[in-house]
Amino acid sequence: MGGIETHVAELAGGLQAARLPVRVLFLHDYGPHPLQTRLAAAGVAWETLTGSLFARLRQGRPLLLHTHGYKANLLGRLAGRLAFVPTVASYHAGETPSGRLAWYDRLDRWTSLLGARIAVSKPILAKLPWGATLVPNFVDLPTRPDGGGADTVAFVGRFSHEKGPDLFCALAERLPGQRFLAFGGGPMLAELEVRHGSRVDFRGPRAGMDGAWAEIGLLAVTSRAEGLPLAVLEAMANGVPVAAFAVGALPDVINDGVNGYLAAPENLDALAAAIMRWRAADRASLSAAARSTVATRYSRAAGIAAMRAVYARATGTED
Repeated sequence: MGGIETHVAELAGGLQAARLPVRVLFLHDYGPHPLQTRLAAAGVAWETLTGSLFARLRQGRPLLLHTHGYKANLLGRLAGRLAFVPTVASYHAGETPSGRLAWYDRLDRWTSLLGARIAVSKPILAKLPWGATLVPNFVDLPTRPDGGGADTVAFVGRFSHEKGPDLFCALAERLPGQRFLAFGGGPMLAELEVRHGSRVDFRGPRAGMDGAWAEIGLLAVTSRAEGLPLAVLEAMANGVPVAAFAVGALPDVINDGVNGYLAAPENLDALAAAIMRWRAADRASLSAAARSTVATRYSRAAGIAAMRAVYARATGTED
């Protein structure tokens, strides 16, 4: 359940709550998926394609197709043009891929002119050759935030190079008196568990963080590249401040010393110093400021309103 899947769950749930009919299409059947569970809980219809996307669009005649991720963007853009269905593509990734993925990524960006485009952060917007509409990620505010009170520092995300889980573990080694937790799975998990299992409590992958924020006092974001991480918004909505490297849209979200802390990219000394500042800070004030930031700038209501404006322009309708 990564960032894109979480975003789709938030978007679909928000559209459904606004009484706008929505259906989520999975391109392939990879077996049971936590996104399907979240969609069902929100009353959102979903299905796995059994034929071509073009045939499904011709059959269902949707008003709009909104795609997420380079593969869905490329296939959806082509199928949408053939089926005369307007398309919107969202761009979530802040990192620059390498190898074969770099070619797919470049093709996705340069063919994005064929439909409407959404970027979740200013750095991602700047990488799109034809421009886009900036619509930051958003989350639904919990009625009872349950984080920020624990004396723990946590990593939440995929264990892959761009997310910097190795830097998080190195940070834990620098602060032996602090407790560190790590949530998530990925290709780097097994090696890091062996090397740093004595310093970091590895909890493995989860379908979602509901119920886990109560264990977290501070979220550490050690990413080498980012867009606008939904884990950051979820944490702050639950009253968990964030200490992060200043990458992607994080400097737009975090006000250093007010709702969290910022450090220069990959500067572990600076991030360790930020954690020490947190340990001595007024935790209640930090938590309240973090939650207020999400409530005023990254709420589901604001995100859905912005999405509906993009949809209206793409379809030529009033709403």
